[in-house]
Amino acid sequence: MANVCVAAYVYGVVQGVGFRYTTQQQATDLGLTGYARNLDDGSVEVVACGEQQQVEALIDWLKQGGPRHASVKRVLTEPRAAEDFRQFKIRY
Repeated sequence: MANVCVAAYVYGVVQGVGFRYTTQQQATDLGLTGYARNLDDGSVEVVACGEQQQVEALIDWLKQGGPRHASVKRVLTEPRAAEDFRQFKIRY
């Protein structure tokens, strides 16, 4: 099965609640690569690459609210060109 990459932009109370760290754990457990980083507008950008089913599982997890202390209001996604990340990292 081919690898896909998806960028997700997560809005709500998603900074300062361990969102990137927990997303990194979830993505790593799913065997995904990519990154999570805070954006200046208070949202979090998540780029996830891997098998389509696992990428969709991460996106579903984000849409269901992500980490326990987060309050996700909406998640917008868009496909990305495949990139060769070695692991899932937190970007600063």
